[in-house]
Amino acid sequence: MESKENKAAHAPSLGGGRGRLTILKVGGAVVEDETLLTQLISDFATIPGPKVLVHGGGRSATSLATQLGIETRMVDGRRITDDDMLRVVTMVYGGLVNKNIVAKLQAAGVNALGLTGADMDIIRSHKRGEKREERRERNVIDSPKNTQGEVIGRPIGLRLQSEAEQEQTSLLSPLSSLHKETIDYGWVGDVDRADGQRLGTLLLEGITPVIAPLTHDGQGHLLNTNADTMAQTVACALAPYFHVSLRYAFEKRGVMRNPDDPTSLIPHITEQDFHRLQAEGIVSGGMLPKLENALQAIRQGVAEVRIGETVIAAQ
Repeated sequence: MESKENKAAHAPSLGGGRGRLTILKVGGAVVEDETLLTQLISDFATIPGPKVLVHGGGRSATSLATQLGIETRMVDGRRITDDDMLRVVTMVYGGLVNKNIVAKLQAAGVNALGLTGADMDIIRSHKRGEKREERRERNVIDSPKNTQGEVIGRPIGLRLQSEAEQEQTSLLSPLSSLHKETIDYGWVGDVDRADGQRLGTLLLEGITPVIAPLTHDGQGHLLNTNADTMAQTVACALAPYFHVSLRYAFEKRGVMRNPDDPTSLIPHITEQDFHRLQAEGIVSGGMLPKLENALQAIRQGVAEVRIGETVIAAQ
């Protein structure tokens, strides 16, 4: 990412003002559902002023990979990307999904331009290194059952333990085991910088960038890059030039305490709230990088971050 000094020096060349800019990140569950996508395009087209759309497409990538006999593996919401999977995500993200969105935006009167991070060198990343992780697995022990197959008691020796007791006895207990795993993410990119100057120039020309979750390393390699992270990086790169509203749109109302309970919406989340919700297991999986990136965007000057279903685009 550019230094603050360089960003400040560039700002006057973009007009010197800080007009409102909307950056919308939309997930695969929305762009792959024709009804949701149609509503999204309609809402997005009505947003006044310059705007950017960053999209995912993971479900389509998984579907195509399955058809091609390529295994999909996810770790903490991130897709392991070997050579074969890189070809899949390049075809899906940079091709099918991206151009479908661009065509629909053009039909709605939005002058959209489909891009990856490699185009115009707008987003540069480096290949993620291997990661060593500790994982605890709970061993399965059958409980005694009656003739109807119902559990009639706990396994001998099992009782409720405090967290301190669990930590003390976990390595000796037959109920859990700890193992270390080295994870090679493959062709996955961690973002280094985004070029706010070049993106800003496109915006001032009336062009709406539609950015697929692919970047490059400057050495000729494409990298599969988390779309939430890319949206955050683009928002931060443009924050010196615009009053940026970053929005994450997906099929839920927002962050829910219980995904199955539509009334469990959490209306406002601070950084302290995030850590508590993560510790409680309420925030996990693909929501983790979304919230981590939202908090990072606020720290780096983005005016607001909102998370919710597709109607967020019209608000």
